[in-house]
Amino acid sequence: MTESPETPDTAPPAPQPEWRNFYGRRSGKTMRASQKTYISEDLASLTPGGISKEDNPGRETLDPGTIFGKDAALWLEVGFGGGEHMVHMAARNPGVNILGCEPFINGVAMLLGKIRTAGVTNVAIWPGDVRDVMEVLPEGCIAKAFLNYPDPWHKRRHHRRRFVTPGYLGALFRILAPGAEFRVATDIPNYMEQALIEAPKAGFDLVAHSGTPWDDWLSTRYEQKALREGRVPDYATFRKP
Repeated sequence: MTESPETPDTAPPAPQPEWRNFYGRRSGKTMRASQKTYISEDLASLTPGGISKEDNPGRETLDPGTIFGKDAALWLEVGFGGGEHMVHMAARNPGVNILGCEPFINGVAMLLGKIRTAGVTNVAIWPGDVRDVMEVLPEGCIAKAFLNYPDPWHKRRHHRRRFVTPGYLGALFRILAPGAEFRVATDIPNYMEQALIEAPKAGFDLVAHSGTPWDDWLSTRYEQKALREGRVPDYATFRKP
């Protein structure tokens, strides 16, 4: 995740075409036997129905209460990586429901193992594209959203693949409740620069931006890797008016 000197961020990228992937790999190295067990035994019960185009070809609006079987504030994590932040937040906030989206199946397996260890019950997983979720959630239903160390897409011609582009941010803005926070953490300076440009264009207010994390932040494996390699974490909080 090092900076590429050949790709300066001198201007905002062009609007993102529909369904251009903002993530990279769907799978990595061969999973351990225990991780395969988590996938086979636990994933189905934690995956909501009515999100995929196969389950919901008409893209009917999904009642968030049906995901967890109870009504509570709903938080969304976009790309949970290895899952440590999501489980940490679920354990700290047992009265909140947290839906995490991650297309990288190895990360899903890691999250499932952490869920077993922590015993949290207020989580649900969409093992795929967050756009599937944003399409079917009702307007104003998300109380807080997280984007932690997303795929950097270093080369400038790939900046349009980043989540902090108009198509994604507009869809996220729609499902956030008034007053809801949208948190961004990254170690890539021009990724944050792009977020600071594009999020206000999408309607968000910038609340805070600094090198100091939130009080309830848990440093992720990606952040620790960045620190080892000499990159500096950066944090921003946006809010839907």
